[in-house]
Amino acid sequence: MPDRLGLAPGVRLNGRRVVVVGGGARALAAAAAALDADAQVLVVAPRCTSGLVGLAAAGRVVWRERAYQEEDLADAWLVVAATEHPALDAAVLADAQLRGVPSAVASPGWSVDTGVARAGPGVGRVVLVGAGPGDPGLVTVRGRQELDAADVVIVDHLAPLGLLVELRPGVEVIDAAKVPRGPGLAQREINELLVDRARRGLRVVRLKGGDPFVFGRGMEEVQACQDAGIPVEVVPGVSSAIAVPGLAGIPVTHRGMVQAFCVVSGHIAPDDPSSTIDWAALAASGATLVVLMGVATMSAIAERLIAAGLGGSTPVACVQRGASPAQAVHRSTLEQIGTDISRTGIRPPAVFVIGQVVDAATLRDTSPPPTSPPPTSPPPTSPEAPCAPNVRPTRSSSATSPSTTSVAH
Repeated sequence: MPDRLGLAPGVRLNGRRVVVVGGGARALAAAAAALDADAQVLVVAPRCTSGLVGLAAAGRVVWRERAYQEEDLADAWLVVAATEHPALDAAVLADAQLRGVPSAVASPGWSVDTGVARAGPGVGRVVLVGAGPGDPGLVTVRGRQELDAADVVIVDHLAPLGLLVELRPGVEVIDAAKVPRGPGLAQREINELLVDRARRGLRVVRLKGGDPFVFGRGMEEVQACQDAGIPVEVVPGVSSAIAVPGLAGIPVTHRGMVQAFCVVSGHIAPDDPSSTIDWAALAASGATLVVLMGVATMSAIAERLIAAGLGGSTPVACVQRGASPAQAVHRSTLEQIGTDISRTGIRPPAVFVIGQVVDAATLRDTSPPPTSPPPTSPPPTSPEAPCAPNVRPTRSSSATSPSTTSVAH
């Protein structure tokens, strides 16, 4: 089965439009795959899963919040029918065929089953898998092995949703979303799901972006499983705190310049009574500061660091949507970063690096370049050829241009 929505490995769609009809988990996987191929994504559905709502709120997809209409296929380069209703999916495919647009239908072969997963004997197990900073190719070998064996996958919006494409048929995928200050399951609900599915004898993977124990609330989930007598393991992941700056060419340490780095959460502002961070000590430490979840609070953080004695001219870099085709690097200073966030419209996810190491790097957008030329026109359709969303291949496969198919974050 070809990878990457049926495209040859490395092909970028360079802004071509992919229309995803449907708002469920299969649609989420298809939209994530198209985004990974650098497509412009239009989602058409009266209701959407939390993950799609989050992508729309972040401006990564356009959501037409209504029932499908044939006119939605205008200017489409590829159409994915993901309504999970066979009659409506067939109508979408028929409309695409009349327009001469390649199409695919989300099928159980790679998609998400939203019903209850099959039961197994005895007590199951839970594995927390750190999926890395966003590129499906940066998940660990052990992490992929656990996904291959999973019966249930509970996934956050920052995990590489393209990994869902490779799940075997019948896997239940639950979209926890966890969009910052947005939609998603409460932590209590996630804990309950982990325990419930494991008690059915299922192998449950909790798929998280980055590393489960770096601001991922992973220990809370481990404790919930332990309290319920559920076997639980942790598979570490590549933390975005180090990987995202590295992908942008920024070292967090550099010989002769800085001997330490500190990773802090920006989720809580410095003046919040619940904040436990000693910002004055950080300002005096000489260490590189890496701030995660800090878009909304970065202006206040900068003000506190300057008030504590860190120079306003201290270099700052913001790496937005790291490890994705949309990765962008913004350079600023401590005294200007708040203004620059407002001026440039920086939105999560973003990693901030504060310190002299920013000047040690040649800042650039380091999105992976295409390894083969982009397609110039849609290929002819074929009713039998399979199609799958865009993930970086981990197995040998032969990928072709998109076609009419049965396919499924």
